Amino acid sequence: MIEELEPMDVPMVFICPISLEPMHDPVTLCTGQTYERSNILKWFSLGHCTCPTTMQELWDDSMTPNKTLQQLIHSWFSQKYLAMKKRSEDVQGRVKEILENLKKIKGQARVQALKELRQVVQVHGTAKKTVVENGGIGLISSLLGPFTTHAVGCEVIGVLVNLNLDLNSMSDLLQPAKISLMVDILNEGSIETKINCTRLIRMLIEGTDFASQNVASLSLLVGLLRLVKDKKHPNGVVAGLNLLKTICSHEPVRNSFVNVGAVPQLVELIPGLNNECLELVLHILELLSSTPEGRLALKDCPSTIPNVVKLLMKASENCTQLALSILWSICKFAPEECASLAVDAGLAAKLLLVIQSGCNPVLKQRSAELLKLCSLNYTTTIFISKCKLTRTIQ
Repeated sequence: MIEELEPMDVPMVFICPISLEPMHDPVTLCTGQTYERSNILKWFSLGHCTCPTTMQELWDDSMTPNKTLQQLIHSWFSQKYLAMKKRSEDVQGRVKEILENLKKIKGQARVQALKELRQVVQVHGTAKKTVVENGGIGLISSLLGPFTTHAVGCEVIGVLVNLNLDLNSMSDLLQPAKISLMVDILNEGSIETKINCTRLIRMLIEGTDFASQNVASLSLLVGLLRLVKDKKHPNGVVAGLNLLKTICSHEPVRNSFVNVGAVPQLVELIPGLNNECLELVLHILELLSSTPEGRLALKDCPSTIPNVVKLLMKASENCTQLALSILWSICKFAPEECASLAVDAGLAAKLLLVIQSGCNPVLKQRSAELLKLCSLNYTTTIFISKCKLTRTIQ
């Protein structure tokens, strides 16, 4: 019972001060403090002769079973457990009823039923299990099609994204008509619906062998760019970047993404992102830098070099590694133009910091190579002066 009720607020008087977990066999010491028997015995076995809570020296090492408290604990957990079981049975019954109704009802009644089902599966693990065991995934998926209204589609997606989909269900949802509807809803729905669509499409791509280039329409890419630029909704930014990273891991999609103007839009996002989002953006830009079109777009964006140089040794080691990879790609692609811009942006001093830091050897080697590449167009004296280094570092 304790395991199943763990998330609930257990009264503090039922908690052992040593383990901070509910007591099964409470015993009271001469100081009046109560502990779980096994925990206080372990305390004594370590050579302590004091009360753990008050640190008073014990004048009597006997332990008195606290039967009253034990009965109270058992009674409280029993009542909560039975109430939880009843709620669980009520949820199962309601879910089955909704699934049966969905076979018959249409219009606004169908929207309301799906909305209730979405709310239930978001909260209750029992509800998710009941949907799966009663063939609900196939039934709900069948409601997505070319003639599905957006109101129904939004609720269907809100239900499906909360379920554990099997391979057959995911393959069915990857049908062009269904994907097309999801993309339309992503572009036109509320922020919650956009996030649900994004997460569902990512689940489908990652859970099957289905190539993401068959899913990644220009409409989807543009919709995701809009989502990641909406800083008012951080959950949407994370969801959108995660899906873009998944999509861009497939090489054929990268040029399409570059062609919709993704590179400058992602680069401009960099200054205001947290570490999690920074890593995702840099990962995407690194993937795009593997193509000639991506490198050209990165080179042509005025903010690329200054924004990326600032990230070296500033966020995480992963960010530094990704930033170095991007800078290497564009400086190698256009050394005369980009290397001098990078030096003016303070790259050399940053690279020396990386070389002198405790970063892994691969990062240090790449930093040394990039430093050498940037210095090729200068004499040693001019290069050092351009780097604006202190006399010590010189």
